[in-house]
Amino acid sequence: MNSTRYEGHNGHHERIDFLTNKEKVSSKRKFGILIGVLVAFLILAAVAAFLVWLFVYKDADSEASLSKHLGPSAQVFSGHMKLVDVPYNQKLENTNSKEFEDLAVKLEAVLKENYKKDPLLEKYYTKSVVSAFSEGVKAYYWSQFDIPVEDLEVVPEFSEERVLETLENGLKEQRSMGSDSDIKITEVTASFTDPRMVRNPRANECFYHLEAEEKAKQILSPGYPKGYPPKSRCQWQIRASEDKAILVSFPFFHIEDDCSDDFVSIFDSLSPDDSQAITEKCGQRPPSNPLEVTSSGNIMLINFITDSNVQRPGFEAMYEAIPMSKVKTCGGVLSANKGVFTSPLHPSFYPPAVDCKWTIKVPAENMVRLKFTMFRMKEPGVDIRVCHKDYVEVMGTKYCGEMSSLDLTSSTNVLDVSFHSDESYTDKGFSATYSAYDPANPCPNKFACASGICIGKELQCDGWNDCGDMSDEMKCKCEKDQYSCENGLCKPRLWVCDRVNDCGDGSDEKSCSCGVNEWRCGDGLCMPQDVVCDKKVDCEDGSDEASCKTSPGICSDFSFKCQNTECVNKVNAECDRVNDCSDNSDEAKCDCGTRPYKLNRIVGGQNAETGEWPWQVSLHFLTYGHVCGASIISEKWLLSASHCFVVNNSPQNHVPSNWQSYSGMQNQYSQDGVQRKAVKRIISHPDYNQMTFDYDIALLELSEPLKFTNTIQPICLPASSHVFPAGMACWVTGWGAQREGGAKAQLLQKAMVKIINDTVCNMVTEGQLTSRMLCSGFLAGGVDACQGDSGGPMVCFEESGKWFQAGIVSWGEGCARRNKPGVYSRVTKLVDWIKTETGI
Repeated sequence: MNSTRYEGHNGHHERIDFLTNKEKVSSKRKFGILIGVLVAFLILAAVAAFLVWLFVYKDADSEASLSKHLGPSAQVFSGHMKLVDVPYNQKLENTNSKEFEDLAVKLEAVLKENYKKDPLLEKYYTKSVVSAFSEGVKAYYWSQFDIPVEDLEVVPEFSEERVLETLENGLKEQRSMGSDSDIKITEVTASFTDPRMVRNPRANECFYHLEAEEKAKQILSPGYPKGYPPKSRCQWQIRASEDKAILVSFPFFHIEDDCSDDFVSIFDSLSPDDSQAITEKCGQRPPSNPLEVTSSGNIMLINFITDSNVQRPGFEAMYEAIPMSKVKTCGGVLSANKGVFTSPLHPSFYPPAVDCKWTIKVPAENMVRLKFTMFRMKEPGVDIRVCHKDYVEVMGTKYCGEMSSLDLTSSTNVLDVSFHSDESYTDKGFSATYSAYDPANPCPNKFACASGICIGKELQCDGWNDCGDMSDEMKCKCEKDQYSCENGLCKPRLWVCDRVNDCGDGSDEKSCSCGVNEWRCGDGLCMPQDVVCDKKVDCEDGSDEASCKTSPGICSDFSFKCQNTECVNKVNAECDRVNDCSDNSDEAKCDCGTRPYKLNRIVGGQNAETGEWPWQVSLHFLTYGHVCGASIISEKWLLSASHCFVVNNSPQNHVPSNWQSYSGMQNQYSQDGVQRKAVKRIISHPDYNQMTFDYDIALLELSEPLKFTNTIQPICLPASSHVFPAGMACWVTGWGAQREGGAKAQLLQKAMVKIINDTVCNMVTEGQLTSRMLCSGFLAGGVDACQGDSGGPMVCFEESGKWFQAGIVSWGEGCARRNKPGVYSRVTKLVDWIKTETGI
């Protein structure tokens, strides 16, 4: 036998044997063998050529996605190495230069030699790639280890610590032996990295080297704005001169919502090293909440990964070089009696690796009151009780995470505030106000909280924790409209029996529960526990069988009725992303109740953000401007309240042509993104009672359909079986008066409300509640549904990720009056009428 050898892409030799003429065969057979050998040779040559193309040329010239070559067991680590005695050459920034190639090859060989010193790493090591150099000299690299499926149990052993320890030990050995190598490495990092984010610098597809200058330049995602292609792997390496930092802002950002599929990740490095990550984002951002990040030095890396088949428009980004002083300069002495200071570059993301200290000095006889009006320093894997990464430190305490309020007071006339950001993950930071106050009279004509902040005297002992430390609710004598908790606190009677422990000791819920072996029906009646799921309706409302999958044939008030007349005994089955009906009708009409824009929590204010409540509508009557609210339930139908249109002394209110609807509006004086539609038809409920406000609901048909946008979306209508339990926090919105007798708001207002137990609400409304009504109390002190909010929605967020409309603003006594809840039309009792009239 003669043999020839083929050296494959990985250096292994494959033996290929051919028959020789030593065997005695006929001439025909010889000819057949010759033909067979020739065919076999051609096949092998084709396979060899394909393998060479796949693993050599394709890898070097058109590496659109490394993950296409990586199996599910690929382990990738990235980081940087710091070199000494290597002069920095500008040509190292060109990945196609000989200088880059020579140094990269040497470093890749060093990495390979070091991995050989660990038997496990050597066994599965595939390759290392040096992807960039920067001043210093720093080399950025990644290393890949491929583990066959049959060896997957070793994956947990591939840790950052093991890889880093192996590399560091190799460097120590090199130094101790006084190696003659012309490359000396003094520092190395290694971080586990998503294989999709590493790229060969010689790849041409969607890989860019950019130079940031003072004049802003543009980056566009592939396919923008029509839509990015699936399986995209894009990378932008950005550099600036050594005395500059890099600022990148995204005027437009619309990526798929699931960050595990599609995302943009930004690094304070030229390597996708998680320890140098600035942020990772997906979803859609409104103009009011743009993404804007800054580097700590003169380099930055942007990765764009898409894996889903959902094609969104993508992003537009602007990058520019800014003075390093703008990034690093912060802190100082603040000596005015009051002022404002913020984290660096606020409201943009603060840069990594920054430390600031402010010293606030007020007159000797005064002290300092500090209030954070915006505070957001969230970071993956950080315990906010410890705050070991980014934090603000005041009087020895570190604060991090996201806070709705943070008020502090000093014990002297000097207060130090320190800010620290580490090398990874940044956020919007903070904005703070400070003021001097006289400790002898800290709150003239107001109540002084133990924390030092001042609140209105009327807020003391009202059951609300206005101070934040409960000091305004201590040592209180409860009024007759309050519940006296066993721990001495006073709470509104409205909060009794709402299944929320408002007192803190559970005393407000004690008298509401049934015995240990009893079941409480939805109407409050107690039944023996064994009636639950016994395939018989024992409670009048059927709640004992409401969530029993073992009761398929039972239909009750709590059952979801499928289109094919089947009943599903599951609480809130509709639009929960689970097909419960055999005809899937419970998930059929669920393109609703979503907010396209990702929004920040706004601290210390009740102004709504753009796109925060995209189903909210403003209804204008003749020349009076905004009069009532409404909600979008489809392209052509709005939901509102009858009392806006059925008015005895004004028959003009029921004339459709007298009304105009404004969808997508936030500011009454701005038409940006607003769709104005005439009202074609008004349908008031035939049973609406002007005296009692029973059946206070109306439908408005528009003259032409709405076009749904980021700021115009329909709200989900609940099924008649949907449950909005007492104690649930929901939201009410509108442009109504912000106080009783006050003027209407210019900006859309929002307030969190708490659903109140029906029995309690009926008691405080003196028996005026009907089954078509729902009560709520307000958690945002002093803000209430008021004149002008009528007809607007009260919406609640479900775990399914959808917003549902629970109520329509109907009536109440005044605005935000003590122990006088807002009353709403209960949508679940009226949804069948809505669907009959509209065909939705």
